[in-house]
Amino acid sequence: MSGRPSGRKNGTHVKRENAVLYQNYKEKALTLNNGDSDEDLDQNVQSEEKIVVQFKPIRSSWSQLSVVRKSGILQTVSQEERKRQEAIFEVISSEHSYMLSLEILIRMFKNSEALNLTMTKTERHHLFSNIVDVHKSSSKFFKELEARHQQDAVISDISDIVEKHAVSTFEPYVTYCSNEVYQQRTLQKLLNTNPNFKEILMKIEAQPECRNLPMISFLILPMQRVTRLPLLMDTICQKTPKDSPEYECAKKALQSVSKLVRQCNEGARRMERTEMMYTINTQLDFRIKPFPLVSSSRWLCKRGELIGFVEDTGIFSKRTSRQQVYFFLFNDVLIVTKKKSEESYVVTDYAMRSQLQVEPCEADELNLSPMKTASGMLYSRQSSISFLFRLTMLGNHAGDKVVMVFGADSPSDRARWLTALGQSGAERQHPDRTTLSQVEITRTYPAKQPDELSLQVADVVLLYQSLEDGWCEGERLRDSEIGWFPMDCAKVITCQATISKNMQRMGRLLGLETNV
Repeated sequence: MSGRPSGRKNGTHVKRENAVLYQNYKEKALTLNNGDSDEDLDQNVQSEEKIVVQFKPIRSSWSQLSVVRKSGILQTVSQEERKRQEAIFEVISSEHSYMLSLEILIRMFKNSEALNLTMTKTERHHLFSNIVDVHKSSSKFFKELEARHQQDAVISDISDIVEKHAVSTFEPYVTYCSNEVYQQRTLQKLLNTNPNFKEILMKIEAQPECRNLPMISFLILPMQRVTRLPLLMDTICQKTPKDSPEYECAKKALQSVSKLVRQCNEGARRMERTEMMYTINTQLDFRIKPFPLVSSSRWLCKRGELIGFVEDTGIFSKRTSRQQVYFFLFNDVLIVTKKKSEESYVVTDYAMRSQLQVEPCEADELNLSPMKTASGMLYSRQSSISFLFRLTMLGNHAGDKVVMVFGADSPSDRARWLTALGQSGAERQHPDRTTLSQVEITRTYPAKQPDELSLQVADVVLLYQSLEDGWCEGERLRDSEIGWFPMDCAKVITCQATISKNMQRMGRLLGLETNV
C-alpha cells in the first residue's frame, strides 16, 4: 500500500473526490456526548451539551459502513461497544482526511515549480520545513491503522498503534511545530513584498483540487492534527470499560500523545522566544549601563507604548513635560525605552520584576503632591485617562525610587498591564478550576500579542476574568496555557454536565489521571 490513501472495497472510506479535507473535518471526539444515542451515532445534532457547533457530516461513521450494516453486527454488539467502535474509527477516518490534505499541500504548493521560482531556498525551507517527513510518518501510521481495520469489521484495538507511532515515528511533528514562527513570518513577508509569489499562490489556491482553501490552512494542519490526537484517544478511554486490558492500553496511548503535544508546544514556544529575544536585543540602544538581555530563561510577556507626563518641581514653579515611553516587559525584568523607530529603541531605565510594585488607582489621583523622588504620570496615545494604575520601581540600577502612573483607554488595557506586571517570575497560581466558567471557541483566533492565546475551533477555555469591552483572560483546557482573547470568538457553555465532563477531560489531558 502506498502512502497515498485510497478507497476500500468494504467501504471504509468515501471516494477521493467526495472525501472531506481535514480543514472541514470536525471530529465527533471534540464533543463530550458523542454517541449517547442511536441518532447521534449516525449524525451530529445541535445540543447545548456539545463543545462545538455541529453539522451533519458528509462522511461515514463506523455504523454506516456497508460491511458493518450487511454483516448484521449492529444487532449483536452492545451499545457500549458500538460507541467504542465509533471512537476508534474516528481516528482512522480523520487520519485519512488529514492525509488527503497533506498530499494537496505537497503536490499543489510545495512541489509547484512556478511557486518555487518566486522564492529563495531559505524561504522555501522556512515555509514548508520538513512537511515531507511529517507526511511520511503519518503514512506509516495510517497504513497500520488501515491494516488493523482490514482484519475485522469490529476493530479490536488501535491504542498500541497510536502509542508506538507517538513514541517512535512522530518526531518530525516536533521539528515542524518548532518552525512555526519562521513559517508564519516568511509567509507574511512573501505576501507583503513579493507580488509574483502572491499572484501565483492565488492561482494555485483557485484550483478545484484546493477547494478554495488558502495555503495557510494547509500549512497549519500538522499543528492542528497533533493537538487533536489526545482528544481522540481520551474519547476512546471514555468508551472503553475500565476493567479491561484495552483500557490500560488506551491510557498508555493517551500518555504518549499528550507527551508528544507538550514537546511540540515547548519546541514552538522555545523557538519563538529565542527568536524574539535576539530580535529585541538588536533593537535596543543602552544609554545607561547595559543589561545582558539574551538568556535561555527569559521571554517577552508584554510590550507597548504610552505617553508620559513627567512632573518636575522647582523652587518657584512646577513644570510638567510630555514624553513617549515604550515598555518591554519580560518574565523577570522591565525595560523602559524611548521609541526612535519601529526597529530602534533607546533604553532609559530598567528594573527586575522583584523590584516592581503595582496597584490600581483612580483619575482623581493624577494631582500628585510634590515628591522628593522622580515621578511620572503616563497614559496611552489617546486622550482618555480613565483607567489608571501606579507602578513603583524600587532599587533600580541607579538606586532611585521611580513612581509612574499609567493610563489606558479601556478596561482590558489596564487589566492586561496589571496582570502582566503584577506577576513575578514565579509560575502563576491557578484558581479553583471547578468554580470557573467555561467557553467553547467557535472560530480560530491567532495570538497577536505575547500575552494572548492562540485558539482553535473546539478549544475549551476556563475564564479567569471577563471585561466589559469584550476581552477575556482564561486558561486553555488542553494544555493549561493562560492568556487573553476576544469573547466574540467564543460562546459560554451552560450545561453543567458538560462543564463537569470538561474538567474530567482536563484532568486526563494534563496527566492528573495518566501520570504523564
